[in-house]
Amino acid sequence: MSSSQAAIVGNEDPALSVADIPLERLESEITELAAHINAATCRWLLLVAEFDRREGWGTWECRSCAHWLNWKCGIDLGAARERVRVARALGELPEITASFAAGQLSYSKVRALTRVATPETEGALLEMARQGTAAHLERIVRAYRKAQRVDEMDEANRIHEDRSLRWHHDDDGTFVLQARLTPEQGALVRKALERAGEAVDDVSAETSEERRTHAQCNADALVAVAESFLASDQGDRHGGDRHLVTVHVDAEVLAAGGEGRCELDDGPAIAAEVARRLSCDASVVAIVDDGHGNPLDVGRKTRAIPPALRRALASRDGGCRVPGCTSRRFVDGHHIRHWSRGGDTSLPNLVSLCRAHHRALHEGGYAVEATGDPAEPWVFRRPDGTALPSSSPALPATTHRAITHHDQGLGLDIGPATAIPGWYGEQLDLGLALDALFSREGHPSPIRPALPPETSRAA
Repeated sequence: MSSSQAAIVGNEDPALSVADIPLERLESEITELAAHINAATCRWLLLVAEFDRREGWGTWECRSCAHWLNWKCGIDLGAARERVRVARALGELPEITASFAAGQLSYSKVRALTRVATPETEGALLEMARQGTAAHLERIVRAYRKAQRVDEMDEANRIHEDRSLRWHHDDDGTFVLQARLTPEQGALVRKALERAGEAVDDVSAETSEERRTHAQCNADALVAVAESFLASDQGDRHGGDRHLVTVHVDAEVLAAGGEGRCELDDGPAIAAEVARRLSCDASVVAIVDDGHGNPLDVGRKTRAIPPALRRALASRDGGCRVPGCTSRRFVDGHHIRHWSRGGDTSLPNLVSLCRAHHRALHEGGYAVEATGDPAEPWVFRRPDGTALPSSSPALPATTHRAITHHDQGLGLDIGPATAIPGWYGEQLDLGLALDALFSREGHPSPIRPALPPETSRAA
């Protein structure tokens, strides 16, 4: 063991080896330090919640706070999402938060509590958490959620009969969709939308000076689900082919944004910059007409980025190259200088971008420049001209102290027994626990025999 490790574990005597620490002191330090870790974790989650509320992750062009934690704190993306969920929930549960901040509850317990706790039930749940282990609490939470569904079969059948989906076109041409699904169907659709949102990098991304709303991000995810289904029987599709739309645009409009035709096939007009984004990585057919829209010659369909060059681009970039972006799927090849303006379709003039950042560069006022520096080959700029940092700026200095001294400075009285539950081996009475929770909600307790056998027995 290194001297630093010895200093951490045996902080009273840094020179003392872990192997020489008396057993009772070893146990005492483990339990006390666990309580300090609990308090520090609570503080960390509260900071994360405030950082998320202020959308501090947006300054890095990250898609969400979870993606920022994945990048900056080295936390797995799934675990980061769960931490953000818990952090947000703490704001509605003051009693649980206070106990967590005092080091009495572990993160495992708090994570379980925040799945079911309400202002009405948090007091009862908190007492159970203090007295039981994390395993006890997980069983209580699972049983509580099951008990809430004991008498819901008739309601479930009614919900199934009421499922529906309708759509229509509004007066302005927008497509309006309304659906009513059963809970399990809704969960399936929600999961698909969440996965689609991850894949296309559309969660909380910027398309203009204003950040998109959650509803707008959901709409983009729904379109991605439709694209994925339509493409499933047509083999692997890349770039603009996934859009499955046809755009008619005059060469002059594409090159200089002048007057001329720029519209969807059998649809409304679109902005020239939208057409440039779609044509960055799409199939292109040149049509010569007589000036009145009548085609005289139709050329052969060609790809803006040939397959061999696309493979080289994917190998070089490995995903979206905007700093902090982790997207590796559904990326487009972006021409730094667009081909309609004289840019060549070559590796030095291409960079891989996810859908959200590709849109930000074309329609959101962002820009990218090639530097020629192998270490940092591109500089991405915001609409105001400032560069997106490619690495972390220097953070303000902090007054780091030993974790125990830090907690003492906060007035916390943490000792070896702070985080130890009040359980001494007795059996867990799930029925009693559920009675307490339902009475806090003001609802009648479900009939105990109706509970699944494995949840009605004591632990």
